[in-house]
Amino acid sequence: MNINATLINLYHVCPRECWLHTNGINMEHTSDTVYDGKLLHETSYSQRAEKYTEIELSATLNDEITLTGKIDFYDANEKIIHETKRSDKVEEAHEWQIKYYIWLLELNGIENAQAILEYPTLRHKSLVVLNDADKQHLLSIISAIAQLKESDICPPKINAKICKSCSYYELCYIDE
Repeated sequence: MNINATLINLYHVCPRECWLHTNGINMEHTSDTVYDGKLLHETSYSQRAEKYTEIELSATLNDEITLTGKIDFYDANEKIIHETKRSDKVEEAHEWQIKYYIWLLELNGIENAQAILEYPTLRHKSLVVLNDADKQHLLSIISAIAQLKESDICPPKINAKICKSCSYYELCYIDE
């Protein structure tokens, strides 16, 4: 079973969206919000691609679960991940995605990495680090995602403010 950084993020935002995504129902291609985020990522720090490296990582847990992640901007000299996001509405989910990246680096022998979470339109940056309690939380989240992925039952909708801008909105609220 494969678990990636997107699933870590989605699980913290909405277990239903995570379940739909794990079951091959992807609606991001229809979302202006997702498109805006990609455009922001490409244009906010245009010099970054020349300066930092994109890396793909993987690790295996208990010979059962493969963890994967793609870090767009990694400064190998300073051991800093740069993660750009459009809005801080789901900042906690962003932080867990980045902690997952830091953990993947550790699992691949790169110790003491940190990350900078950047919101260019808000002109806000924050430092993200990983501690032992975070690693335990990530293990429990991975277990929960694995169970979610194996379930035949889609979790209920969460009825949150963020739902209105979600690419899955019409799918979740079709019966209303």
